[in-house]
Amino acid sequence: MRIVIPRERVPLEARVALVPESVSKLVKSGVEVVVEHEAGASASFPDALYTAAGATIAADYASCVSGAHLICKVQPPTADETAAIPEGAAVICYLQPAVYPEAVQRLNGRKASALALELVPRITRAQSMDVLSSQATISGYRSVLLGASALGRLMPMLSTAAGTLAPAKVFVLGAGVAGLQAIATARRLGAIVSGFDVRPAAREQILSLGAQVLKVEGADAEGAGGYAKEQSAEAAQKTQDAIKAHLAQQDLVITTAAIPGRKAPVLVTAEALQGMKPGAVIVDLAAETGGNAVGTRAGETVEIGGVKILGPINVPSQAPFHASQMLSRNIHTLLQHVITKDGALNLDANDEITGAMLVCQNGTVRV
Repeated sequence: MRIVIPRERVPLEARVALVPESVSKLVKSGVEVVVEHEAGASASFPDALYTAAGATIAADYASCVSGAHLICKVQPPTADETAAIPEGAAVICYLQPAVYPEAVQRLNGRKASALALELVPRITRAQSMDVLSSQATISGYRSVLLGASALGRLMPMLSTAAGTLAPAKVFVLGAGVAGLQAIATARRLGAIVSGFDVRPAAREQILSLGAQVLKVEGADAEGAGGYAKEQSAEAAQKTQDAIKAHLAQQDLVITTAAIPGRKAPVLVTAEALQGMKPGAVIVDLAAETGGNAVGTRAGETVEIGGVKILGPINVPSQAPFHASQMLSRNIHTLLQHVITKDGALNLDANDEITGAMLVCQNGTVRV
């Protein structure tokens, strides 16, 4: 079994799919691992660490993937990368088939089997493979730091010789993994924190972190797998009215609300923006799927009526060391699930975990 780890070539992607810690475990289990030159450099994992872990360093992409049985990446392979993949090889990476159908078709054209990391099922057995949760932890933490840096004020209450400085008020919309991490981080920085989520269980978690909950009557909307679902028109209007009133008092707003496979819901309307304080900041973690705030532009910072709206993309890559470490552990656990004791790759479409993640196999697109 030869597993290869190419260098990521997509702009702003600094992560690596497998770090030396995981490579060492794979090598000890009898797997051959080949790493492209400087694949982990941007995440502070130099080639020397991979060599020490037992990997072979390949000079370039073509020599890296030559003879590969399994290719582990972060981002979907480009057209040029796919063309060099050995026919019949397997690929594990983020694929988002609904967003990048052409990437799936290209892989299928090579008769490759492809596992989409983001499609890992939300079941107990697969928790340690859940890349969405691990990377959302990074995003939630970083969102507060981004917002704090953009604010024209300090986060904690400070008593100084020049008088007392009031703490910043932080509001987090969406209490999934990213939102809860944002709440915890903002609390550590001394802010007064409140949060909102349409899922009752998530509201309990907001309270458990010592934050306040914005209460909206009839706002409950929890779907399968613990994800939020789309609200009714009446509930959505009530939610927007309550959010609008609450936003007027906030200094920093972090939005994380997303519905799998759908455009992000708009929670901060143009009218709500007009009522916010001058100098307030919004960090929209849903920027890549359309944004939770009107005016959000993915990858840009815009200012509307004195309110800054940050639309960061690929936030986990802003902390590539820990993001790669967590991602690598997720992928390594998945590899333990799909590699048999005798070192063969078993991609069973009927398996509860593998089947949910398998987007193409043996020349057939499954999604």
